[in-house]
Amino acid sequence: MSVHQAFAGDRIVIMSAPNGARRTPEDHAALPITPRQIAECAASLVEESVSVLHMHVRDEDNRHTLDAARYAEATAAVRSAVGENMIIQITTEAVGQFQPDEQMQVVRELRPEAVSLALRELCPDESSEAVAGAFFEWLVSEHIWPQYILYSVEDVERFDRLRRKGLFADDYPFCMLVLGQYADGREGKPSDLDDMLDKGAAAYPWSVCCFGSSENDAALHAAAAGGHVRIGFENNVLLQDGSVARDNSALIAQFHASRGNSARQAATADEIRERWLNA
Repeated sequence: MSVHQAFAGDRIVIMSAPNGARRTPEDHAALPITPRQIAECAASLVEESVSVLHMHVRDEDNRHTLDAARYAEATAAVRSAVGENMIIQITTEAVGQFQPDEQMQVVRELRPEAVSLALRELCPDESSEAVAGAFFEWLVSEHIWPQYILYSVEDVERFDRLRRKGLFADDYPFCMLVLGQYADGREGKPSDLDDMLDKGAAAYPWSVCCFGSSENDAALHAAAAGGHVRIGFENNVLLQDGSVARDNSALIAQFHASRGNSARQAATADEIRERWLNA
């Protein structure tokens, strides 16, 4: 049994993605956009045992941005609200706007505690492997916790090949399995997860997020399969009964209620740091 499997035996990492790159307050009044709103949301999520905040920031026109200064401002606000009780994970998501060098630059400038990276964006083909691999190795050397975003079975298969080649400077890199897709409006299904696990994702630590109303079912399916979960307005705003969730914490509370008395307890931020950042 690997270290990550032993950790997952009795701990589950609960992440929240409370805003994302595309939704606006017109989509939901409780969508946190400003640093203050993100910090207030983070405080409510900590109360629901969320230990990792997947954070996006916006520019003055409410558009997705990778501006390091805006990330630093939002990070400071969250730290003021929750202290060290939450790991702040920034995203490098391109959203069709940013190139790999710009995505990597914000991480080098900000040096966050954790970062979310889409494999197909940072390392789209064989010609990009050397530069991406050097960046991934730098993340490990700087004790920045990377999470690699995989959108398809094909992504999983390629990720596993690159993992075996040592591209990630880690035998057990952490990945996020995405069910569904925002761009074409395709909602995810819990069964999509099985296809990804069958192609090798079960060999390393993994989490799941799901676009659409099956989010809670997908999270429960992942929890039962030994994975970790990410829940939030980035992917879904609906409760299981079809009603609109009051806020992000309501989605997390629903997940806890659905799980009941599980043997896998929510991991704390410090437990995650000990496993992935201080190892």
